[in-house]
Amino acid sequence: MTRSDLVDQLAERFAQLTHRDAELAVKTILDALSEALENSHRVEIRGFGSFSVSHRPARIGRNPRSGEQVVVPEKRMPHFKPGKSLRELVDQRGDAAA
Repeated sequence: MTRSDLVDQLAERFAQLTHRDAELAVKTILDALSEALENSHRVEIRGFGSFSVSHRPARIGRNPRSGEQVVVPEKRMPHFKPGKSLRELVDQRGDAAA
């Protein structure tokens, strides 16, 4: 599902929302989520999961083409941990498809 698919589904489900209003709602939620993660806050959506920022320390890597060592700088990466109900829902649907 893409962002535009989400906007379309939201506009269809709630007739009182115009397509533009649904687009603004999705944009506002994603902007708030991004801003919270940028400030190293944890975002938890009950029944869905939690978003947090994990830290990867600097390390020595290898250039696969030349084989020489390269310094890889430290990074802050977004991390998503699904909630219990989402994990169970996906697992049930996976069993039905198999």
